[in-house]
Amino acid sequence: MGPVVYCRVTMAENSDLASLEESFKKFAIYGDTKATGQEMTGKNWAKLCKECKVIDGKNVTGTDVDIVFSKVKAKSARVINYEEFKMALEELSGKRFKGKSKEEAYDSIYKLVSGKEPVSSGVTKAAAVGAVDRLTDTSKYTGSHKERFDESGKGKGKSGRETIVENTGYVASYKNAGTYDAKVKK
Repeated sequence: MGPVVYCRVTMAENSDLASLEESFKKFAIYGDTKATGQEMTGKNWAKLCKECKVIDGKNVTGTDVDIVFSKVKAKSARVINYEEFKMALEELSGKRFKGKSKEEAYDSIYKLVSGKEPVSSGVTKAAAVGAVDRLTDTSKYTGSHKERFDESGKGKGKSGRETIVENTGYVASYKNAGTYDAKVKK
């Protein structure tokens, strides 16, 4: 195992710890229906850091977040628990708030994360009614689909889908159909 880093908790942080743990649980279960909220994956850790503005693009980047995650987790583990999560935040606090003391940096980074929830972005909305109307307008149908509906837009049923076979003995669309009997009787 790697070096163990112990968390220092100041009085200001003590009040935020409950909401910090709540944020940890919300991000830990995000996107995983089987998650218990006790362990967080690397993907959810990166999402937390991005949405809580821990990643600022200058001092802390996505790569830094991934490196810290790998550093605090157990060697063969793929997830971190709450204690490792706090160690990871402490590790990032020094980088994110360079001009501040360790305690001030801890307080600042805890305040960034406390009380936050994951946001679902890029979620598909329900289809607009206009698109459905356009696709079901039978007056705009062409080809064989057009033949399945009458002028009012009502479907013709089976007669609109199938070619009905006439057993007259004549080839379809023969112009002199029905004239044979008249010729033979003469």
